[in-house]
Amino acid sequence: MAFSIKNSLKNVFKTNQSESVIGIDIGSSAIKIVQLRKKAGRALLETYGEIALGPYAGIELGRATNLPLDRIKEALTDLLRESNVTTQNAGLSIPLASSLITLVEMPDIGEKRMAEMIPIEARRYIPVPISEVTLDWWIIPRKENTFVSPEDHASLSKSKANNSEPSNKKVDVLLVAILNDALAKNKTIATELGLQDVFFEIELFSTTRSVLDPGIEPVMILDMGAGSTKLYLVEHGVMKDSHIINRGSQEITLSLAKSLSMPIGRAEEIKRTVGLSTDPSNKEVNEVISSGLDYVFAEANQVLLSFEKKYNRSISKVVLSGGGAVMRGFTEAAKVHFQSDIVSADPFSKVVTPAFLAPTLKAVGPEFAVAVGLALRKLSMLK
Repeated sequence: MAFSIKNSLKNVFKTNQSESVIGIDIGSSAIKIVQLRKKAGRALLETYGEIALGPYAGIELGRATNLPLDRIKEALTDLLRESNVTTQNAGLSIPLASSLITLVEMPDIGEKRMAEMIPIEARRYIPVPISEVTLDWWIIPRKENTFVSPEDHASLSKSKANNSEPSNKKVDVLLVAILNDALAKNKTIATELGLQDVFFEIELFSTTRSVLDPGIEPVMILDMGAGSTKLYLVEHGVMKDSHIINRGSQEITLSLAKSLSMPIGRAEEIKRTVGLSTDPSNKEVNEVISSGLDYVFAEANQVLLSFEKKYNRSISKVVLSGGGAVMRGFTEAAKVHFQSDIVSADPFSKVVTPAFLAPTLKAVGPEFAVAVGLALRKLSMLK
């Protein structure tokens, strides 16, 4: 399913294509896009859309897929057309599963020597040959009460360029590796669809940009997709740890279909619309969904407690993101399992939107966190 608000907005915003950008989030079960435009220094929403990938793989809506490149391009082409996208300036997401991100401590040996040492040090953390990945890294300042935005990372590493003298100090280095195959796949998609001035970003950074406000307290983002659940531990705006739980919202759908002897498509609909309803007539549905969520929340709690023990600091809140987070009752269930404040991601709050769309955008916001984050980053790159 794809949906567009372009026609609703054309009397609200006058489109200037040169100032418009799109964020494209290619997930395992759906593709989401968000088109923004800059006006007076602010981001204005022009259109957004989502299309399920299941039908392109011959399976039900909501199921995770592993589509060949030509089918992904077909689905994305359909979505861009149906959503009335008017620009080719784009940012594309890189899945967390296709990357490795870790924070390592290294001697403060200066920019030049650091660049020589990083590939050697990376071999300790990367489980594939270095030739199969693209490496990047940023030096993170050890300053208390300092928030580091995703946009600051590149400038942070560059700021060390003039400091080539080694010292006895230690520095924290955010090491990032992306599988070359994942980059090549996105580059092919961008080229064959005629996208221009494209950049690629790991979904973790896009999500962090769109769902967190500047702050210094530790936060955990729980991003529940169809095939897996990602956990991001962020402090001072810096990713301190990440973890993948190999269960997502499709596991709940499949469990519902099996337990209630119904088609998978119907189970997906019930999961989204009924969810964890308090209605006694939905007791069996509630039990099946709760069982699936209990496992994910228990794993997430272990990651959270491990972080708190390692850094001796408490998580201030848990932000819920991803398609699974829009399920009815999901937020309330999370509040039972975590001893922290629970917040539903609201990425569209960082974008100017028509008032009449506010309830809809707030409801679907967790699904569009990556796409909004990509578009915001791309918008900041415009001259």
